[in-house]
Amino acid sequence: MPRRTWELSEALSRGFIRLLGRAPSSEELEAFSRYLALLLEWNRTHHLTGYRSPSDITEKLFLDSLLFLRWMKPEAWRVLDLGAGVGIPGLPMRIVEPRIKLTLLEARRRLSSFLAVTVRELGLQGVQVVSGRAEQLLSSEPALRGAFDIVVTRAAGPIQSILPLALGFLTPGGRLISSGPPAGRPFPALPVGITHRWESVRAGGKAVSRRFLIVEKS
Repeated sequence: MPRRTWELSEALSRGFIRLLGRAPSSEELEAFSRYLALLLEWNRTHHLTGYRSPSDITEKLFLDSLLFLRWMKPEAWRVLDLGAGVGIPGLPMRIVEPRIKLTLLEARRRLSSFLAVTVRELGLQGVQVVSGRAEQLLSSEPALRGAFDIVVTRAAGPIQSILPLALGFLTPGGRLISSGPPAGRPFPALPVGITHRWESVRAGGKAVSRRFLIVEKS
């Protein structure tokens, strides 16, 4: 087994047990291995992410994405990854939970091209890539408005600008799950009347907290 594959397998096994209470399946290990290889290959020429090493990508992108699963609502499987970037957190969530019907929305062309290639190479069913700006798509693609049970977003921009877009894509009763500011930084102010809560979880098996914003659309 190549060293990179062995390191990925070891890190994923530890992370799965820590986050999900189980070991990864052989199919999951294969999917993440192919995902990692594609990301490293594209990163050499397209500079898609600042994370360069397999260990950083595995821990800070793949496993970090699995934290979002704890706030999935039962049977709420229509998920939009808003500002998907390299597919984080949506693709790792979909690899682990095949019931998710995932839409990856990304405005930057080189990133949406990477996403399309990755979805095809991984053979993921029920995943589509939508290229364009969210505010324009809400107007030009009425089928997307109110179409999702869950919207997830990670480092896609200031929450004050992301929030109205996410609410536009959510069905009534839907939920936004967004990564929040690092520990020690103040929480951003949200509009009055927004039903929300902040939650903190340990990340990376260390005493480092990751903070998340959970918003319920009334």
